[in-house]
Amino acid sequence: MVRTARVVFKELKRERKAFRTVLRRRAYISPERERQIVENFHRLYYDGHLFGKTWVDTSWLGVPTLKCPMDLWVYQEIIHDLRPDVIVECGTLHGGSALFLASMCGLVGNGRVVTIDVGIKEGRPAHDRITYLHGSTTDAEVVERVRGMIGDGETVLVLLDSDHARDHVLAEMRTYGPMVTSGSYLIVEDTCVNGHPVLPEHGPGPMEAVEEFLEETKDFVVDRSAEKHYLTFNPKGYLRKV
Repeated sequence: MVRTARVVFKELKRERKAFRTVLRRRAYISPERERQIVENFHRLYYDGHLFGKTWVDTSWLGVPTLKCPMDLWVYQEIIHDLRPDVIVECGTLHGGSALFLASMCGLVGNGRVVTIDVGIKEGRPAHDRITYLHGSTTDAEVVERVRGMIGDGETVLVLLDSDHARDHVLAEMRTYGPMVTSGSYLIVEDTCVNGHPVLPEHGPGPMEAVEEFLEETKDFVVDRSAEKHYLTFNPKGYLRKV
């Protein structure tokens, strides 16, 4: 039987409609299923450090960085949008993240990094936009030095990645939160530990500090849009000052 063009067109239209229906069914994932997938991958990715893989094998320009690349991508977007004058980083370790932040400042043509750590490691990268401070992030003398490095009217961004115990993180948030300028961020790293969803044996940590801090102040709100790449080591940790 010879099929007319009209018949062929109708058949193709039905096939396309059926194909679109199949694609929609395959594409739809319930919120609960999505959460399970993200958390399972999060555990897989985070626990890769036990085998020397994933985030412990991450570097910037050859310097160990020990961050989730998804978060680093968000950091560069924030730096591009805010053009911060000062980035305060609590927790330096190898200096890889300080170098990353300084590199981003260089690309946008503005900003410098003040990074603080109790330890001293040889071979940390030298950069004209990085100042290294030695001491506890909550030590009064160190805090005063940081304040003295911030000029009037300068935009300040703060990242917390030192001791991950709840009380220490909360003390940092109370100390450095007031330094953050309106519209900028206080980023609390590794809120994923203590079962959120990794390292359940950790004990109260950054996530618990965030929850307590947000009960004390209305100056910050959680920016969940910064978690758009699904995998983040800082769930509920991107706090924007309002």
